[in-house]
Amino acid sequence: MTKETILQLVGYFSTLLILISFLMTSVVKLRLVNLVGSAIFVVFAFMTKSYPTAIMNVGLCIINIYFLIRLVRSKQLTTMLPIELDNAYLKSFLDLYREDIRTYFPDFNVDAPGADTAYFVYYDMNPVGLTMGSRMPDGTLDVKLDYTTPKYRDSSVGRFLYPHLLGEEGFRALEFRNASPKHEKYLKKVGFRLEDGCWRLTK
Repeated sequence: MTKETILQLVGYFSTLLILISFLMTSVVKLRLVNLVGSAIFVVFAFMTKSYPTAIMNVGLCIINIYFLIRLVRSKQLTTMLPIELDNAYLKSFLDLYREDIRTYFPDFNVDAPGADTAYFVYYDMNPVGLTMGSRMPDGTLDVKLDYTTPKYRDSSVGRFLYPHLLGEEGFRALEFRNASPKHEKYLKKVGFRLEDGCWRLTK
C-alpha cells in the first residue's frame, strides 16, 4: 500500500467520522466524535499541505473542546425549577417525549403521572430534564419519573439535580421503586444503592 493510498484512507476515515457525528442524538457524543474526526483531518491536511483545510479543522477542534468543557461544567449552566402539575407546558413536554419516556419508564403513565411534585432541569434555560414524584411523610421523594432528553442524556443532569433535591429542596432521600433495567445502570452510576428492592440515594 503506497503512502498516497494511506493518506487517502485517512482522509476518507476522518470525513466519515465527521459525517457520523451529525447523526448522534447525544450532544456529548456528537462533540466527541466530531472532535476526533476533525483532529485526524488536521493531520491529513498538514500531510497533504492543504493548509486552509487544516486551519478550518483546527478551528473545529477548538469549538468542540470549548463546548465539551461547558458540558462538563454544566452545574454552572443548569437551573432547576419546580412546575405546577397542571401547567400546559408540562403536559406538552410529556406528550412530546411520550414514546421515549415509555422506553425507559414503562410503568409511568404520562396521562396520569400519580405524582404531586415536579421539577424541570434547564440547560441555558432550555428544558433538558424532568423529575416527578410524590412527597412521603418521612421526607423522602418517591420518584416516578427522572427523564432526560436524548440530546443531553450523557451530560450528567442527575449529578446536578440530585444534590439540589437533597439540599435546597429539603428531601432526606430519593427512592426509585420501579426502576427499569435500562435505568438501573444509570442509578448505580450516580450513587444510588439497592436496598430491599428499592434504589435509594441519601445525603
